[in-house]
Amino acid sequence: VQLVESGGGLVQAGGSLRLSCAASGSTFSINIMGWYRQAPGKQRELVAAITSGSGNTHYSDSVKGRFTISRDNAKNTMNLQMNSLKPEDTAVYYCRMIVASRVYWGQGTQVTVSS
Repeated sequence: VQLVESGGGLVQAGGSLRLSCAASGSTFSINIMGWYRQAPGKQRELVAAITSGSGNTHYSDSVKGRFTISRDNAKNTMNLQMNSLKPEDTAVYYCRMIVASRVYWGQGTQVTVSS
């Protein structure tokens, strides 16, 4: 399984970005999909997650109400709509999928929010 993120970039505080993650390969048993981020000098943290079947979602408190995670099972894609961005959202964002009980990571995409 290969994961490719896109949509990162530079945006001013208060702006929006939309990240996408496309999965290819043996994706017939995607279970859980999620977005993580890692800022310089900090540990990687969960931002949002969504189950493939029911579409149940989970958000970290820091992004709740500002970010929305979604998925398209037919296209094996996952998105993260990020609104009201803050400088503290600056990080490398990674998509992560669990497929047939194995964990896969994308290469990451940089999001920079200027104040």
